[in-house]
Amino acid sequence: MTVVIADDQAMVRAGFAALLNAAPDISVLGDAEDGVAAVDVCTRLRPDVVLMDVRMPRRDGLWAAEQIISSGSPTRVLMLTTFDIDDYVYSALRIGASGFMLKDAPADELVRAVRVVAAGDALLAPSVTRRLIAEVTSRATRPASAAADVLTPREREVLGCVADGKSNAEIATELFVSEQTVKTHVSNVLAKLGLRDRAQAVVFAYENGLK
Repeated sequence: MTVVIADDQAMVRAGFAALLNAAPDISVLGDAEDGVAAVDVCTRLRPDVVLMDVRMPRRDGLWAAEQIISSGSPTRVLMLTTFDIDDYVYSALRIGASGFMLKDAPADELVRAVRVVAAGDALLAPSVTRRLIAEVTSRATRPASAAADVLTPREREVLGCVADGKSNAEIATELFVSEQTVKTHVSNVLAKLGLRDRAQAVVFAYENGLK
């Protein structure tokens, strides 16, 4: 899988590149020092994943993420944040970023994050607590809407668990079903609601009063 690193600090870019290139299945194609450069590099190289720092000069990571995602690019955006609670996190998820994680997360978590996102899943920051997910997304809480009426009762239940930040294995245990059954339900939820991944499912659940 291929990666581009966007961060305004050269040492951070070099460190991440060395770490990721050491993984046998990951190749860093290039890097960028600001949001404008990030869009340019990703447009040219079309990596599987871009690690996007939130705060960068000229244009920030949020702007860059929106440009990349709205263009229909297959590149998935993994936002990097310095603090547990970042004002940009919710906006990034709403735009369509595939997840976020802390910049100071352990090395193995960063490698895992790239693999998870490249595989088409979403990563809701293993270093960030579920409390953060709820706190950020609850800013848009609204009365329950009819948008989820296309879902079966079980699918709504699974969506609620996803919104709580639970993994497929945890949902399977809670609902007394197999993990493969959960995967099927999640896939059906995403397809019916026209959502890209679990990150957008979390946003949908809170925005439509399902949590």
